[in-house]
Amino acid sequence: MTYVSLSKLLTRCPRGDEAVDDLPLADFDTDLHPLLRGTAALAPYLARLITQEAAWLAQAVQAPKTALAAIIAAPQQLDETSLRAGLRQGKRRVAILSALADLGGAWSLEEVTGALSDYADAASHAALRVALSAQIRRGKLPGLGADDADKGGGMTVLAMGKMGAGELNYSSDIDLICLFDEDRFDATDFHEARAGLIKATRAMAASLSEITDDGYVFRTDLRLRPDPAVTPVCVGILAAERYYESLGRTWERAAYIKARPCAGDIGVGEAFLDTLKPFVWRKHLDFAAIQDAHDMRLAIRAHKGLGGPITLPDHNMKLGRGGIREIEFFTQTRQLIAGGRDAGLRTRGTKESLALLAAKGWVPEATAEELSDHYTFHRTVEHRLQMVRDAQTHTLPKSAEGMARIAAMMDMDVTAFEQTLRERLSAVHEITEGFFADSRAPEPPPPQHSFDDKVVEAWHSYPAMRSERGAELFEQLKPDLFAKLALADKPDEALRAFDGFLAGLPAGVQLFSLLKANPQLADLLITIVSVSPMLAAHLSRNAGVLDAVIGGDFFADWPGQAALTQMLSDRLAALDDYESQLDSTRGWAREWHFRIGVHHLRGLTDADTTAAHYSDLARAVLGALWPVVIAEVSRRHGPPPGKGAVIVGMGSLGAGRLTAQSDLDMIVIYDADGVEMSDGRRPLAARQYYARLTQTMITAMSAPMAQGRLYELDLRLRPSGNKGPVATSIESFASYQRNEAWVWEHLALTRAEVIAGPETLGRTVEALRAEILQLPRDAAHIRAQTAQMRARIAAAKSANGILDAKIGAGRLQDIELFAQAGALIGGSTDRDIPAGLAAARAAGLIDAQGQATLTAAYARLWALQSATRLLSSAPLQLGTLRSATQRFLLDAVAEAPEHDTSADLETQLAQHYARADAIITAALGGGAPT
Repeated sequence: MTYVSLSKLLTRCPRGDEAVDDLPLADFDTDLHPLLRGTAALAPYLARLITQEAAWLAQAVQAPKTALAAIIAAPQQLDETSLRAGLRQGKRRVAILSALADLGGAWSLEEVTGALSDYADAASHAALRVALSAQIRRGKLPGLGADDADKGGGMTVLAMGKMGAGELNYSSDIDLICLFDEDRFDATDFHEARAGLIKATRAMAASLSEITDDGYVFRTDLRLRPDPAVTPVCVGILAAERYYESLGRTWERAAYIKARPCAGDIGVGEAFLDTLKPFVWRKHLDFAAIQDAHDMRLAIRAHKGLGGPITLPDHNMKLGRGGIREIEFFTQTRQLIAGGRDAGLRTRGTKESLALLAAKGWVPEATAEELSDHYTFHRTVEHRLQMVRDAQTHTLPKSAEGMARIAAMMDMDVTAFEQTLRERLSAVHEITEGFFADSRAPEPPPPQHSFDDKVVEAWHSYPAMRSERGAELFEQLKPDLFAKLALADKPDEALRAFDGFLAGLPAGVQLFSLLKANPQLADLLITIVSVSPMLAAHLSRNAGVLDAVIGGDFFADWPGQAALTQMLSDRLAALDDYESQLDSTRGWAREWHFRIGVHHLRGLTDADTTAAHYSDLARAVLGALWPVVIAEVSRRHGPPPGKGAVIVGMGSLGAGRLTAQSDLDMIVIYDADGVEMSDGRRPLAARQYYARLTQTMITAMSAPMAQGRLYELDLRLRPSGNKGPVATSIESFASYQRNEAWVWEHLALTRAEVIAGPETLGRTVEALRAEILQLPRDAAHIRAQTAQMRARIAAAKSANGILDAKIGAGRLQDIELFAQAGALIGGSTDRDIPAGLAAARAAGLIDAQGQATLTAAYARLWALQSATRLLSSAPLQLGTLRSATQRFLLDAVAEAPEHDTSADLETQLAQHYARADAIITAALGGGAPT
């Protein structure tokens, strides 16, 4: 190991000129004399420590890091008789060593605060160990032996605030929360054990904070515990959990950002913090925390009388304007906003957190760097204020002499120091005040439109306005919202659409806070409610999906199916509870589903791209959730017997083309490979096992939960339809397809694709599909069967108006059926409809013109289907649609959207239907009425 002496690391030196009597410098390297003299001249407390610890210090500065490690390790060896003197000696030594390293610029701020924090950890654990040992010896902790004291005996100590973050200042209090695991003790021993732990906690605090002839270790504050006015100094973990679940406040959430176990049973502390994550980190972006933090800042200023302008004499470097707390509030509030969605932001250190916030786009990089630099300077000044007399102060001196002393300790000229201080305090205040105060653009001018007062007056009675805070936030938003609504083509229509959204909104504080902090979202909100009633209704029930819009990558390139599957798989792997995995999948999928819809609504993607994106999402959900469902079934019944099972997508899912409202057609095929029973706690026969697995997957996908449903599943395309088993063996599937399947079932195979499951079995299923599709076919028989199916469909279902792109002669279902017939006759294994139409041409069913007409019609009708499914779940009539909705349809479907009217679109659609119908009818030899 290489030892580097302190003298080799010096980069600055305090400017102390006064001589200090009897300063013992003889044993020190002469290179250190200026540092020692300057320190002693400026800081009486440090002068005393240099003298008191001279013999040890002269050796320690030869290898300061080694000396620090020894200081931190020493409390492990202390017992009841040596504890108090030993801890105080350690505190003196870590204080003088870190002070010299700090004043001389040998250690960074992080190294200085880290040294102080590490010693606080060691001292706290030693004090607790000795206190617990005493209670165990007296029989006050039933069931615990001597060895349990070092492990905490079920008790854990959480370091809060600066200690939790590893950022203790030079003369800091330590904020501790002491908890114990109630389950560690028998019910009959509980009250006695709790009393013993309370005594141990008090003894620990006294060992640290009481002033003796040797001084003190750390002033210890236990008041951050839940409800300190009525709870004992050591609180049961279950009681603490109940408190935070029901009564916890925003400031307590912020406090727990920095919390970490520092003494006692570290595992118990970590488990407790895990249970507290939902309290600290909200699932959705929590912009309401901005106002909460701002209110706290104002309350602190008012309480401490620190609300005035920045003047250096007597200015509080911690709580005053532009001070340390402003930077910490700024950082922690941003963490509270986004940390629920991004666990990577749940860091404790202020500078580390600023860097991460910048890296993830929550804070401009230049702002983060500037605040980080100011934070370092502020904390350095704070240390010097405290070093003078070991005083717990953050206040700049009132006198010129006092200010000159701090400047000298900073190795700065006093004029330059004061100027720098003013500039830095002002800069911090400007940045942070701009964040907390309402920094939006000036209030917009009154809208150039008179809105219906009856509609607006009704808003006061809506659920979103029931809370006083929600109503207050909305009043602040209204001028901007009215100005934007007035810009719509038909403002009254836009107002009624917004009214419908607002009426369905169950609560408003979080959404209104989000809009207030991100005013650009109001444009998107009004676009959604004006154009798409279905998307607006979804948004009113799930306003949290707007989080994704400001998450940084909402408008980034589409990641693709593989990346989506990996994202969701990683998310689920981090959860160990099955129900949480299902609910988390729903929330995740809903946000991506919303993203796809918004991109389509805003014209960022066309119908074909949107269809592929919806398909990628559905396939990713199936691919990531299938292993989770298998693991859940395996827990009871053992792993899948044989080679496992695959999910085969059928219809639009198999073809990779879905809409905003698509159900998922699928079948499950398994290969038991001769294994008759599963091997688990409750073994099942292979057929029963895979039926249970499939039913569990159906429930996992379609059951309503806190976050809603995922998808409705349709398994009627399996062999024998609803009468057959929900999962089919590969042998039965092959035999059925070869010997019993109807023509329509072979038509369905033209669009089938394996979506999830073992690759080997997937390849087997795909090979079987290709074999079936490439069997020799009687073209006349396929044409006749397809014509009969057209007739049955026409008799069973009729079109719901001109905008029904799916049902009816010459419409989507008709073209798809014909294309599938062409693929079956031609032996094509391609899944898309244009390929099926090409196969139909190759088989002589249609000519080149017919192929081109049907291909163009299919593209146009798919665009219509994709658009209408985004707008509403009910049939649409062009004449009744809002102007914004009609505009969207024209842009999506019309041949010349900038010129065409609704009447033009109706004419175009009717022509597409008629042409397609005529071509298909002729190709199949009649058989379906127009």
